[in-house]
Amino acid sequence: MKALNLYGARDLRFENADKPVLNKETDVIIKVKVVGICGSDIHRYAKLGPYIPGMTWGHEFSGEIAEVGKAVTNVKVGDRVTGCPALYCGKCESCHKGEFARCEHLTVIGALHPGAFAEYVKLPAENVVKIPDEVSYDVASLVEPTSVAIHGLYKTGIEAGDDVAVIGCGTIGLLAIQWAKIFGARHVYALDIDDTKLELAKKLGADFGVNTKDIEPHEKIFEMTGDRGVDIAVESAGSPITSAQVFSLPRKGGKVVFMGIPYGDVMVKRFYFERIVRNELSVYGSWNAISAPFPGKEWHTTVHFMKEGSLKIEPMITHRLSLAEGPAIFERIVNREGNFGKVLFYPEK
Repeated sequence: MKALNLYGARDLRFENADKPVLNKETDVIIKVKVVGICGSDIHRYAKLGPYIPGMTWGHEFSGEIAEVGKAVTNVKVGDRVTGCPALYCGKCESCHKGEFARCEHLTVIGALHPGAFAEYVKLPAENVVKIPDEVSYDVASLVEPTSVAIHGLYKTGIEAGDDVAVIGCGTIGLLAIQWAKIFGARHVYALDIDDTKLELAKKLGADFGVNTKDIEPHEKIFEMTGDRGVDIAVESAGSPITSAQVFSLPRKGGKVVFMGIPYGDVMVKRFYFERIVRNELSVYGSWNAISAPFPGKEWHTTVHFMKEGSLKIEPMITHRLSLAEGPAIFERIVNREGNFGKVLFYPEK
């Protein structure tokens, strides 16, 4: 089959790879219809490289069941599905507690196991979530990142009437904005340094867009909230700068949740750090999109609201490409040659 294989930083190749085969009765093979680029893929392509040179890459996808193991009962050949890419060990203390996102040996396909930038991908059957006919393959390819966003907001105990600030309007930030409105947030403040992203954030539900390029974000947020601050601040940019600034946005007793991954040291100046202490903030880390019973309510809730049309996914998609175009588009993204939202590949092309 054809696949995108990562050999090193900025060394991505479109080439032949072995088609997966069933060697466990509880596995399934999925024919990939659509697979998207994750923000973490960009960092790994640009700087980190693969866990294993030559690994077939990618983990945000949708497709159709092509083969099932003898013990599989939850899906059948021909079912339309998406797949949770996370693989947990089932043996560590966290797994025994049902805290799968904290598994000591948690990994995802595309790291140590072949991923979905390919014509076919293999997963345990329990990782597979069926998608209804009302949800297109394009939309279903974003079930995973959408589940990541709600996983983080679940941790905050968000309530109807809360004011929420989301700093960073990439894919996760735009999804967090939409979830906040679904949960009943009174006001959602979108913060970014890109006016184009802020305009999209407002189209997707943000009440206000704030360009923070030349200002201290908290000054504008406190001005807009009557010197109160927000109930919940979401860090979804993954920037060392915003990872410090986010502490200045909540009210006294407010909450901060980190969904972004800063690939660099986060230096927190005294003003920001004192906000944690003096305002008695609650700070949450959020990792992955899984919970018990596996893969978690995040996945089924996401599919439900996609079916209902409450989650607007199509406006986030900017590019639809063949797998063969993968190496070139990754270079363009890293070199900032154009405006990129969600980029989707179609392995059948």
